[in-house]
Amino acid sequence: MRFLFYFLLIPFLQAADLQSIPGVRLVPTDWADGDSFGVRFPDGKEHTLRLYGADCFEWHLSSASDARRLRAQRRYFGISTFGSSSEDSINLAKSLGEAAAVQTSDWLSQPFTVHTSFADGRGSPRYKRIYAFITTADGEDLSTLLVSNGLARAYGVVRSTPDRQSHEAYREQLNDAELIAARNSKGAWAYTDWERLSAQRSNQRMEEQEERIALGTQIATEALNPNTASRDELMRIPGVGEVTALALIEARPFKELNDLNRVRGIGAKTLEKISPWIKFTK
Repeated sequence: MRFLFYFLLIPFLQAADLQSIPGVRLVPTDWADGDSFGVRFPDGKEHTLRLYGADCFEWHLSSASDARRLRAQRRYFGISTFGSSSEDSINLAKSLGEAAAVQTSDWLSQPFTVHTSFADGRGSPRYKRIYAFITTADGEDLSTLLVSNGLARAYGVVRSTPDRQSHEAYREQLNDAELIAARNSKGAWAYTDWERLSAQRSNQRMEEQEERIALGTQIATEALNPNTASRDELMRIPGVGEVTALALIEARPFKELNDLNRVRGIGAKTLEKISPWIKFTK
């Protein structure tokens, strides 16, 4: 009976550290996109939020890393073969990224509610962001809206939700929304080259594997704290790609090395391989 009580209590414990802040407003900027933007809390403090579970097209590119991410997004949606040249596909993807930013701004035109534990949401160490769920003034989950309209892929870090869903259930909710959007040719899915989608995704996986192999000979000598390292920093560890880096962020915090065994994609062999690059500091 005690075990059953604990099992039933787990979803509540997982969501307990989320703070719900109503009356939040969007802060207009020239750098925001659909899944990352500035907000002002009722106390006047400003924060940059990164949505859980949704990944919109990059359209403000300032580095090679941004360009690689845009290429991965184009391939995910099967639009990298759109038009007569790569430039056509890139311009389409950027326009979809801008459309997501405009739509997010419209959905957040009225005060909304932010649910956050203030977890570090940096992709790059250059930026300070916090992960969050957003409930719009109409009571809709913003990430689900973006995915449902084909303006984002169901991708990235997730966790237990404000309404007590487990992170697995929320991930499935977003995956279902993506499937329906694809079926209805919403947003980016209206331009998908279905006959070449599999090949585009396969090319992406092969290039990511080649990058990991190459980075293995160029890795920094300094070990990383898995509780604080950004996505880009974690991807510098030999054997850690973007999916594993996001899974590490999602599974935080860790107390010791063996805690990494619970991370999706990390088994005994991978843990042994990456252990020299892991350190825990206060």
